[in-house]
Amino acid sequence: MMQIFKDKVVFITGTNRGIGKSLVKEVLNKGAIKVYATSRDLSKLPNFNDDRVIPLKLDITNDIEIEHCAEKAFDTQILINNAGVLSQGNVLEGSIDNMKYDMNINYYGTINMMRAFAPILEKNTPAKIINIVSIAAYSSLPFIAGYAASKAALFSATQSVRIELAKKGITVHAINPGAIDTDMNKGSDWDMTSPNDVAKSILNKVEMGVLDIIPDDMGLGMYNAWREDPENLAKIFHDMYYQI
Repeated sequence: MMQIFKDKVVFITGTNRGIGKSLVKEVLNKGAIKVYATSRDLSKLPNFNDDRVIPLKLDITNDIEIEHCAEKAFDTQILINNAGVLSQGNVLEGSIDNMKYDMNINYYGTINMMRAFAPILEKNTPAKIINIVSIAAYSSLPFIAGYAASKAALFSATQSVRIELAKKGITVHAINPGAIDTDMNKGSDWDMTSPNDVAKSILNKVEMGVLDIIPDDMGLGMYNAWREDPENLAKIFHDMYYQI
């Protein structure tokens, strides 16, 4: 396994909690020389107790803040797009504003990050983009319909940009976890993987060269059902929704 992160400069969005927070710690453990750690509210950013961490304020729906971060982090070699949100609601009765909110952050915000940083990464090759997507990209639960649609769109865009950047020295990875034990899934009684274990799995698989990564057992079970027959995963979600 290659030491992809050793002596590299890494930029990670949404690092105030959950997977993002764990990713910062893990890339430091793997020897990164600098980690740009971002949050919409820097007062909520953890103290990582490491001089290699550079805090930056970033709302990925704010073009000015994206531009500012791109100027500051001109030495970035690995971009990890982790920032994301999840709004509850189904297609027919859920809030349209919530659906737009999820799409603006999970899809358009991440696209704007890739657009801003692709020229930087191209100058700092070999480089990587790592997009945190979701197993919901393969099939949707009705009560998170807007979230699932935004992640399906992001998964498609990730595959597309992977082809675009293939000859420019930039490798693009898609991460499709199941439900992880973070604040986003607070209150769930599912048996979920910890964000620390997920972060380790993600980075290990990136170092192994895996492009489409399922970093947890729940996600892997769902993915294997989908791979056998997409209707299998749809049925799992159908049964979960109706609690059959």
